[in-house]
Amino acid sequence: MFIQQAYKGDNTSWKVAITTVLMLSIFVANIVAVLFGEIDTLAETNKMYEQIESKNFWFVANLSFFVFLLLMLFGLVFYLHQRSIISLTTAREKIDFKRIAFSFGLVFFIGIASFAVEYYMYPGVVVLDFQPVNFVILVFLCLLLFPFQIGFEEYLFRGYLMQQIGIVARNRWFPLIITSVMFGLLHLGNPEVAKMGGITMIFYIGTGLFLGIVTLMDEGLELALGFHFANNFLAATLVTAEYSALRTDSLFKYVSQQSTTSFYHILIPILIAYPIILIILAKKYKWNNWKEKLFGRVPDASESNVEVSFPHKM
Repeated sequence: MFIQQAYKGDNTSWKVAITTVLMLSIFVANIVAVLFGEIDTLAETNKMYEQIESKNFWFVANLSFFVFLLLMLFGLVFYLHQRSIISLTTAREKIDFKRIAFSFGLVFFIGIASFAVEYYMYPGVVVLDFQPVNFVILVFLCLLLFPFQIGFEEYLFRGYLMQQIGIVARNRWFPLIITSVMFGLLHLGNPEVAKMGGITMIFYIGTGLFLGIVTLMDEGLELALGFHFANNFLAATLVTAEYSALRTDSLFKYVSQQSTTSFYHILIPILIAYPIILIILAKKYKWNNWKEKLFGRVPDASESNVEVSFPHKM
């Protein structure tokens, strides 16, 4: 099972504590600053874009740090915990890139179809803003940097933390809930939250819960990685807003802030799109025994059939 892959490494308490603190400290500091520092994240973001108008510059500036974070997480897992990156990714013998590709394609198709419906249902809310040169550069930057950004978030929350919390709690539901809430809180400092209010946390926590369910049911991160990549790629290249965390030279942009957009982007994915995706994935990959996989017990190391071997494959 996916959570039991953690037994393949050294889970000494101080090593787990070091990795967790190092990986989460910057996000905890950000949450504290937002909650208690009276920082207007939307106003601060506006100031940044006023100082340097190049959206691609700020795109690179915002995402480059994730390159360092993901490599640091991989380094800690491989050298400190003596684990392979494969064990952090999946319970399968090797990473299934076909799963990543299928999930990406499915979410990409649903995202395009969903946007088309919104575009025709709410005329005037979205307008075409195509700038060929800037858009081509943006697509290149997305393909270059998003794997690090979405990779870090998935490997940290659905990978490392879900596995470590799971082998301590000895069940599956507790790490699912905890990592979903943590994933939501990670986005607390986003300008969207400042603009649209706390209701946006329903979307972020709900998305974390959805990705956690997919990970546990499929016993690996591949489908979650594909989903996250497609979601963020579309968010950056298809349509943007002046109150979003990543303001890009996308194909379209929002010019109206009608309440319908808040409802559409928060409730529609949670109540309609995510269940549809779950049904499609469950059918394709023949998921069964949902109760056991989402709420079942995680056996301790002595009961597990996990083989530890050195040296590890990356």
